[in-house]
Amino acid sequence: MNSIYDARERLKYIFIFAAILIAIVSVVVSDILIKDLAREEREKIEVWAEATRVVTSEEPSLNMNLILKIIQGNTTIPVLLCNDRDSVLTYKNIELPETGAEAFLQEKLKEFKNKNVPIAVDMEDGTFQYLYYDDSTNLKRLLVYPYAQLSVVAVFILIAFLALASTKKAEQNKVWVGLSKETAHQLGTPISSLIAWIEYLKTKDVDAYLLGEMDKDVKRLETIAERFSKIGSNPDPVPVNICDSIRSALDYMGTRISSKVHIHLELPEHPVLVLMNGSLFAWVIENLTKNAVDAMEGQGKITYTLEEKGDKVRIDVTDTGRGILKSKFKTVFNPGYTTKKRGWGLGLSLVKRIVESYHGGKIYVRWSEMGKGTTFRIELRKYKE
Repeated sequence: MNSIYDARERLKYIFIFAAILIAIVSVVVSDILIKDLAREEREKIEVWAEATRVVTSEEPSLNMNLILKIIQGNTTIPVLLCNDRDSVLTYKNIELPETGAEAFLQEKLKEFKNKNVPIAVDMEDGTFQYLYYDDSTNLKRLLVYPYAQLSVVAVFILIAFLALASTKKAEQNKVWVGLSKETAHQLGTPISSLIAWIEYLKTKDVDAYLLGEMDKDVKRLETIAERFSKIGSNPDPVPVNICDSIRSALDYMGTRISSKVHIHLELPEHPVLVLMNGSLFAWVIENLTKNAVDAMEGQGKITYTLEEKGDKVRIDVTDTGRGILKSKFKTVFNPGYTTKKRGWGLGLSLVKRIVESYHGGKIYVRWSEMGKGTTFRIELRKYKE
């Protein structure tokens, strides 16, 4: 059973690694394309700058139509041509506002200076002009595209995970409910038969002590059948003194576990009311106790501590057993997870379901150290009258 969850964990990490690798490759490829396009745009601007310089010359052999075509061919890259005093001589592909055009161009000039290295244009009279430019619209879109793409993919994967998790949880709920109802139904007939046999034996010369013990066990079976029948339904919770509920459950378990296991209670003397179903919560205490006894291999100490914190009640169950690896703190609550050679691995999963689904609380591994022990913590909301 344990290996199934190990395989799932490995598969999850492989999937995450693959997703990160795809994201990195996508960003790297996009970065290469962006650099190529930026280099190509700079080459175009250098040609444009040279064409602008040539226009000012008076060489009759030049093909002015070709030069003008080069100048007019730039329809996407915003440019500013300035003198050495940063006065704007001409501009292209920049939309000016209705007012404050000069101030607007100066702001654009500051912006362009921070974007790209300017191109110096050597004029024939010994002066220099400087061409400043911004990235084209296509280049800006390409800069944003990989991140937008990754965001869409991340949202898609998140939705897929949530949908799968929801489906898985719904299937687990159906299995739990179906199994519980069927178990309660199957227990009904033999319990009725045992009750009838006990009543019959009471009329015979049978040791009263033995009949009493048999009657206790049958009542126990009735309690178990009742618990299973409540799984999947909505049992009405009532205010219960949780201290009494814990003591009652442990009184039953005390005679059914090893005498080498010492149970220590640190519970307040005053009542602590919690809105709960007493029968189902007793099941939680019994399962945690059995789990602790197994972890300690039949000898050690189990401590139950109850603490009131604001409107919450915290119950810590601490054993001196073999402990749990930190990587397994959440896995131990998965259905089917077990470290025992024999067992279904449903105890802690059932505990989690009862605490969270039927009592609106939380249960988790608060502390554990290999070879020293484990503490499970239950958090429930106090009852307010």
